[in-house]
Amino acid sequence: METALIKALQLIAALSLLVIVHEFGHYMFARIFGMRVNRFYLFFNYKFSLLKYLPREGKILLLSSDDDKAAVTLKVGRRHPESEDRPGKSSWRDTVYGIGWIPLGGYCQIAGMIDETQDLKSLSAVAEPWEFRAKPAYQRLLVMLGGVIMNFVLAVIIYAGIAFYWGESRISFRDVSEGFDFVPAAQSAGFRNGDIPVVADGRDIGGSSSLMDIIEAREVKVLRNGTDTVTIALPEDFIFNVSDAGGFMAMRVPVIVKSLSAGDPAIKAGVMEGDRFIAVDTVATPAYTEFSRVLLDRAGMPTEFTVERDGQIVKLEATPTSDGKLGIGLMLPAEIYPVQYVRYGLLESIPKGISNGTATMANYVGSLKYVFTKRGAESIGGFGAIGSMFPSAWNWLTFWETVAFLSIILAFMNVIPIPALDGGHVMFLIWEMITGRKPSDKFLEYAQMAGMFFLLALLLYANGNDLYRFFIK
Repeated sequence: METALIKALQLIAALSLLVIVHEFGHYMFARIFGMRVNRFYLFFNYKFSLLKYLPREGKILLLSSDDDKAAVTLKVGRRHPESEDRPGKSSWRDTVYGIGWIPLGGYCQIAGMIDETQDLKSLSAVAEPWEFRAKPAYQRLLVMLGGVIMNFVLAVIIYAGIAFYWGESRISFRDVSEGFDFVPAAQSAGFRNGDIPVVADGRDIGGSSSLMDIIEAREVKVLRNGTDTVTIALPEDFIFNVSDAGGFMAMRVPVIVKSLSAGDPAIKAGVMEGDRFIAVDTVATPAYTEFSRVLLDRAGMPTEFTVERDGQIVKLEATPTSDGKLGIGLMLPAEIYPVQYVRYGLLESIPKGISNGTATMANYVGSLKYVFTKRGAESIGGFGAIGSMFPSAWNWLTFWETVAFLSIILAFMNVIPIPALDGGHVMFLIWEMITGRKPSDKFLEYAQMAGMFFLLALLLYANGNDLYRFFIK
């Protein structure tokens, strides 16, 4: 329950930030070009708002319905009548800023624009100079691209911040002397525990950033038994097989003692810090994978352990606890294998952020080809799938990496030319700029309705997939 709550909080925090930044992109360009923005909302407010800020009235309304009659009112300034503004010009005070109660996104309602919040009936017969529809096509185009632009900028800023604050650290695949453990789906394709991937489709691979290069490759070469080079031909559905398994490979870690717990079996047996366990009874334990399994089998039984200490082989005897524990703390991979560290200054982090942002976008776009297959359609997920991307314990680095990735996804998905998405509006605006003919408001209204029905069906399908995977599959 606690894990689910942590994931849910991360999901809500991430989506709130992404929605605010996306809608602010529309708001910013609308205000630059003098358009009036009627509402700027985080989350949807059907019949009810958690909070409303009315700068024109100088007040905040809490728990308000559409008529505002039962709301709790807080005065935060004086009233600003429109007569104080420049004649014929819009103001930021014309906007109602709020938080709705349905946490499925948000919106920026721009006057004179047909979208999910306004239909043709809500528009006056004559366009006012501060309305969206009264502005030149290039200005309307920039307004519609504003959300996508800001989401990409946010991803770049986050990646730059990660580079500046945390830098980069990675362990080269070739330096992982014990190799990697592979999920059963990968083993079925030809990988063996202990293999070290070194080449994917003719390209040398080095660190964890190359995982997608391996998964998407047609052919992978691995080092087996330290020296043998083995070529593995991967099936076309390999990416789906490992995705269903929840991963691909994990680093194998030698069992080297970092700390001991007083009174536990290990310290009673004479185990010392720095010892490396290489066998339990007659079973070799080159990595924790084998060690933990054998230790559990020997729970509660006197057992002979073979450790390597200062280049010497030492035999010890201990009795693991009933749950297969010895009372030892182990060294982490970064304390065993050589780590390559790269630090970035403030100015150096900016091009790194741009590089990571564009590379992530390219990788994501490249992976979309799998969506248009039967297995790809089945793998589409909704809020449950997005929430599962976050770690079960709060980790700021992982959180920001996930937010940046989701920001890239949101930027690209919104530019797809589907009516009701930003990309649909962009498509019609480009048509207008090329042909000189603007689609009729009636056509735009019908297109918006069709797009909304399609997106609703997609939302139901994606979240239905989540429920099916959770409860049935």
